Amino acid sequence: MGVVIRPADRPGDLGWIVQAHGELYARELGWDASFERMVANVVGELDPEDDAVWIAELDGRRVGCVSCVTGDDGEAVLRILLVHPDGRGHGIGSRLVDTCLAHARERGFKRLRLWTTNRQATAREVYLRRGFVLVDEQPQRRFGADVVGETYRLELV
Repeated sequence: MGVVIRPADRPGDLGWIVQAHGELYARELGWDASFERMVANVVGELDPEDDAVWIAELDGRRVGCVSCVTGDDGEAVLRILLVHPDGRGHGIGSRLVDTCLAHARERGFKRLRLWTTNRQATAREVYLRRGFVLVDEQPQRRFGADVVGETYRLELV
């Protein structure tokens, strides 16, 4: 079966996104339940008419996700990228980001932005390889941890 990227339109997909984020980031980064609540809010605010969400499967099992939403400023926003440890090493993160980029371009967005932290080095490498530029960084206390929040932007046209 291999890797499949598909819309997150099956029962359990959205719940898996919230649970996987909460469990994985607590285990790997020591983040508290406020992060899982934030992801639940993001998922709850998704507009099926305007936003897109994808699930990555490896041999039929969910191992990743990403969404592309319209920000308040009219920019496309990449959110909730995750690759579960069971899916790492298969290029899934790159494929998910590329899926989001293609969607944003097809929708006619001029730029795409995202927010991440200095603790997510592998994801940052994926973003930088695609031409994203760091436009802001702020030390902050989030999710029960000290992090440096980083905003990246990519011009699409």
